[in-house]
Amino acid sequence: MHAFYSSIPVRAEGCAQCAPLPDLTVFSAAGADALSFLHGQFTQDVTGLPSDAARLAGYCTAKGRLLATMVMWRGTDAADDAPQFYGMVRQDLSQALLKRLSMFVLRAKVKLAPAPLQVAGVQATPEQAAALEAVAGALPRATWQRADLPSGTWIVAPSADDRLRWWWIASDAQLEQSAALVPALGLASAASWQAAELAAGIPWIAAATQDVFIPQTVNLDLIQGVSFTKGCYPGQEVVARSHYRGTVKRRMAFGTVADTTLQGPALTGVDVFDAAQPGEAIGRVVQAASNQGVVSVLFETTLAALPDGDLRLASVDGPRIATAPLPYSINP
Repeated sequence: MHAFYSSIPVRAEGCAQCAPLPDLTVFSAAGADALSFLHGQFTQDVTGLPSDAARLAGYCTAKGRLLATMVMWRGTDAADDAPQFYGMVRQDLSQALLKRLSMFVLRAKVKLAPAPLQVAGVQATPEQAAALEAVAGALPRATWQRADLPSGTWIVAPSADDRLRWWWIASDAQLEQSAALVPALGLASAASWQAAELAAGIPWIAAATQDVFIPQTVNLDLIQGVSFTKGCYPGQEVVARSHYRGTVKRRMAFGTVADTTLQGPALTGVDVFDAAQPGEAIGRVVQAASNQGVVSVLFETTLAALPDGDLRLASVDGPRIATAPLPYSINP
């Protein structure tokens, strides 16, 4: 953990909560062809993305199954050798992702590389946000809006409640120059941020769930993560067919499990069952987080199993998943 985060005191109330997120990492793409190359690789409209916004995107196999999800934004430096694109992905699959993308660069003028940036999540009530802005400067407020400040890049993350949430991406130098922010921050755990992110319905594909889900079954199309008007990309035919034929019968749902013995990260990829229909699994955990004795779970399952199914974790007699609504509709 960077020394800046170590300087933030733990405060339960009164300050915006800052959680270092070492499970997330950033890569960059530089070169004259960076944007056009990645436009042909991801589910998102890379070349059409506004300069002051970020978006979700997916990277699929030829069969339309996700190898990664990411938060992406465009670089602001116009020089050809400067990063033209940034992507924030799970750390456990970043190396394999860059290796696979590099295989398709061929003669394009693109250089892909890990970016020397730190990622944190910041959550605040409107009052706490005002105190933070007094020292950080005006922060973006609309979901997916992005701003580059002296302290780093701030991207507004979706929220399931009235709290403001930002991904804060900064270099070591920017963190070292951000001492003025410390009095307005309280140190929080990554689990607290992740629990709020799961409640907001943001899917992160991890190494354990690569090549399992198509974008629609983790709701990527419902949260601006898929463009159906751009050109081709790997898996585009499968994704478009499911969209235009209305054949999506599986979606990602949110729930909680009251079991203090469970460890959220270890549940990624675990099967979900319906106790009323013993037999094969009906779904799979996309991501989970343990926070204050409650396990929050995003899981993919059949629409038919929601909302009345007796959903269980790992086996038909496993811990019960209490479903709760997401901040967006998953019904067709």
